Amino acid sequence: MVNQIVALDPPCAIGWRTGQELGDGNHGVRRLDLALRLKSVDQSQTEMTLTYDWSAVPQYIRDRGIQFPPFGPDHLINSLHHLAELTKSVH
Repeated sequence: MVNQIVALDPPCAIGWRTGQELGDGNHGVRRLDLALRLKSVDQSQTEMTLTYDWSAVPQYIRDRGIQFPPFGPDHLINSLHHLAELTKSVH
């Protein structure tokens, strides 16, 4: 799995496009776009919003029977909890 950064506005936002490493050393980008936006609520809290857009996934991938999004809400919640734990170690 590889990610291509498509938007960067530190410390407020980052957007990336997921892809897959190809055998020839190149990266095949699949157009699964995600964005994380951060908004300070107060000195000890930050509101995080994760958005994703699967609309540009090529038809040949959809024809393989992969449902989009390919993971459920629990996966996103776990990812946000993991990110929160990582940020605690930074401060």
